[in-house]
Amino acid sequence: MEHAAYPTLSRINRVLSRVLEWITISLMVLLTLIVTMAVIARLMGQSFSWYDEVAAIMLAWITYYGSALAALHRRHIGFDSVLLAMPQKLRVAALLLGEAIVLLFFLLMARAGFQVLDVLAGDTLVSLRWVPIQFTQSIIPIGAILFMLCQMLSLPGFLKLTAAGISLEHAEIDEEVETELEKNKDRV
Repeated sequence: MEHAAYPTLSRINRVLSRVLEWITISLMVLLTLIVTMAVIARLMGQSFSWYDEVAAIMLAWITYYGSALAALHRRHIGFDSVLLAMPQKLRVAALLLGEAIVLLFFLLMARAGFQVLDVLAGDTLVSLRWVPIQFTQSIIPIGAILFMLCQMLSLPGFLKLTAAGISLEHAEIDEEVETELEKNKDRV
């Protein structure tokens, strides 16, 4: 999330956003190619033994990277209306408490992810014996750490807007309504 009051953070957010977008889009394109190849192969009477396992793993990776990207842009489900209905000091305290809970959850998730990697040491995928399960499951701690990083990078701007009583959600909805009204003004 960018904010004019934090130009350095905004630059970091833009770079990280681009990196996460490229990773997520690349994974989506690769998943689409794999699924398409698998469907064509199946229609030709051949079947890839590894397709289901790899597709499920890629879908999980897309979810984790996309989740971090959504956190960076503050696009996860939130309660702006509830926060904005509170007095300013209580609003800021509630926001900080919520952020602390989210960060604690993802810290615990990262820790558990590293423990999972230790447990899975030496195991490989069933269909692709040369791919370590540690590699496929590494997305758990990586995703958790990325989510925490993105949440913290977007916090200063979000805090400033929320403290000022400005809703990200409402501004976006109003902008979309205005755009649609402008596009359809001749239809009425």
